[in-house]
Amino acid sequence: MHPVSFPGPFGIGSLGWEGKEILKKMANAKINIWQILPLGPTGYGDSPYASHSSFAGNELLIDLRSIDCAVYGDLNLIDFQDSSRIDYGKVKQAKMKALFETADAFLENSMKWDLIEFETFCKKESWWLDSYALFHSLSDLYNDSRWYLWPKEIAKYNNKAIEKAIKDNQEAINRYKVLQYFFDKQWNDYHQFANNLGISIIGDLPIFVASDSVDVWTNKDLFKLDSQGRQTKNSGVPPDAFSSDGQLWGNPVYNWENHKKNNFQWWQQRVDQTLKKVDILRIDHFRGFESCWEVEASEETARNGEWIKGPGYELIKLFKDKPIIAEDLGVITEEVSALKDASGFPGMKILQFGFGLKDGKLETTNSFLPHNYEKDCVCYTGTHDNNTSRGWYNNLSDEMKDVVRRYLQSSDDDIVWQMMRCLIASSANYAIFPIQDLLGLGEEARMNMPSTMGQSNWSWRYQEGQLQSWMLDRLSAYIEIYGRANESQNK
Repeated sequence: MHPVSFPGPFGIGSLGWEGKEILKKMANAKINIWQILPLGPTGYGDSPYASHSSFAGNELLIDLRSIDCAVYGDLNLIDFQDSSRIDYGKVKQAKMKALFETADAFLENSMKWDLIEFETFCKKESWWLDSYALFHSLSDLYNDSRWYLWPKEIAKYNNKAIEKAIKDNQEAINRYKVLQYFFDKQWNDYHQFANNLGISIIGDLPIFVASDSVDVWTNKDLFKLDSQGRQTKNSGVPPDAFSSDGQLWGNPVYNWENHKKNNFQWWQQRVDQTLKKVDILRIDHFRGFESCWEVEASEETARNGEWIKGPGYELIKLFKDKPIIAEDLGVITEEVSALKDASGFPGMKILQFGFGLKDGKLETTNSFLPHNYEKDCVCYTGTHDNNTSRGWYNNLSDEMKDVVRRYLQSSDDDIVWQMMRCLIASSANYAIFPIQDLLGLGEEARMNMPSTMGQSNWSWRYQEGQLQSWMLDRLSAYIEIYGRANESQNK
């Protein structure tokens, strides 16, 4: 469950008390893992996998109610209508205005010790914060985050042009620094709150970054770009079960030779910074470290591309001792499997992928079926990219529904619960479910449809009262029966 999905006012979930109440209920049910999506500020399409920064936090998650000097302006008067979905356009326009006014109030009226704490944060995080605050200030100034369309010398990151831009935009820069300070304080509080409940947080690190990000603007040599800063190649995956055209993600691909020259410093900073915010890290699209599907920038789909070798173990060995999960889904070759085995990272198993037929019968050797799981893996009913389990099941043919019912020994009505029970009973180290499955919700509650830009993507929100006590009681019983309870939560 990503924090944007928390209930609460102002049109989007925040790091306020509502999410903490959900975490307390989860802890009481002996749930000891909370997985989130990437926490960075989102850009075009509102995807957390296309962030403006690998190091900053999403300002829209800031809880204004927790800030003494908060200025709400007209925010309280806005009708966000459907609270089950986020209207990002309306939320950004209204909440960012209130956040900027609150940042100004903080700088003008805060006590000396608060400002000293803020200045300490700015100094400690200056290595990424300075460039991020400038980037966002310029994005606002030019009304466009595509830095390669900005004035030439600024796009090139010419020192004199950058110095002048900092001087001319100091007020806006300071606002963004304050907002990152607010986010950092509130997220650290959430992290500690979860840990005190016996809950560990699994974070998410996208393998790629957005082209309109401060990461690319300030590190052009690390990506495959032309002299104007435009991508020469796009990332994606070839045609698969999700899309007949493949998925054209559009992110720039890495110039791995340049990364090697300084021992992958940018990657090391990225992983270390994220692990300060979470306890365990899922690395998205792990197979891209072995080979990446590269498509010419002129192509309209991902059909025509080629696999280009990645850094492999030369990079992965730097993270061997860190708590990392490898998202090893998609086209997995022997080379990718060998890299994952060498890393020591557990991989992922998706139960929805387990039900394939061979000669009209269930292919029981399918590695995504729970009876085939090795211990060192993380199993899911589905992820943010899948339909909800109820939605998935409802869309199956009658023949496949019968196969699923027989495997799970379940009725139609209980199918999602039996999927969850089957995973909890498996030998996998971790069993994780989207909260939509715990709530038994259908396709209308899906979080994302890969390779689409629909308004429903990334916008689902939990509604007060959906999580009922019997759901937690039943899940808690499974957790205890199959030995997955965290003993510290019993105290």
